[in-house]
Amino acid sequence: MASSSPEHPAPGVPRRVLDYATVLLAPNPGAMTLDGTNTWLVGDPASDERIVIDPGPSDAAHLRAVREQGRITGVLLTHHHPDHTEGAAEFAELTGAPVRALDAELCADGAVSPAGFGAGPLGDGEVLEAAGVRLRVMATPGHTADSLCLHAEHAGVTALFSGDSILGRGTTVVAAEDGDLGSYLESLRALSRLAGNTWLLPGHGPEQPDARAAAAHYLEHRRQRLDQVRAALGELGGRGEPGEVVDIVYADVDPAVRPAAESTVRAQLRYLREVGELH
Repeated sequence: MASSSPEHPAPGVPRRVLDYATVLLAPNPGAMTLDGTNTWLVGDPASDERIVIDPGPSDAAHLRAVREQGRITGVLLTHHHPDHTEGAAEFAELTGAPVRALDAELCADGAVSPAGFGAGPLGDGEVLEAAGVRLRVMATPGHTADSLCLHAEHAGVTALFSGDSILGRGTTVVAAEDGDLGSYLESLRALSRLAGNTWLLPGHGPEQPDARAAAAHYLEHRRQRLDQVRAALGELGGRGEPGEVVDIVYADVDPAVRPAAESTVRAQLRYLREVGELH
């Protein structure tokens, strides 16, 4: 059963979204984090055991609030960005729970590794049976090289914990520094092939009822943006600096996120070179 309201309460106030998924909003709102980072707690409602997805920033009150939601037996990270991972080491010390991610450097052994949770780096396609919930790892590179989603199933209800691969509102930044647009498009295509009736439980923003539709929408948005970049390059005589392209394609961009827009354009131009459209 899903929550009737997609609106977040105040940070630190738990909100049950599905019978097996509760979200706590971290107190780190901003231009790049929307309302803040979503920390997810996953577990069979009949048990006190919980798996945490993305503990979020190193905020003592937030981490305590997460710990108080149950017996924490494992931590999973969707990617390395600090708004999702900065508090992971501190949270592992608080709970004794192991930390797992695609990136081995983010992993940490816990005092006890629960049966079904495993140890060490996660692998694409790996299945975890933990806290009474089945979680399948889906490597979804693009936003970062180590981005992943977790496809969850419990009592016939499926959900996708999407991290920053798909947000609850707005669109994901694919920056030139640690993102790759070609990989991202492939990841979105894979997510658009998910079975129907899968909830989207994102790393930022509210939940959505259809993860597959959200992925398809993201693909169409990226296609439109690339067409706009191509048109801008045409106006600029086939060549243009990222800042010049931003002036055309992202003319109304908030100055606070203009650096991110320029990095996004660099990633788009790199992609067009990779597919042979630019030289």
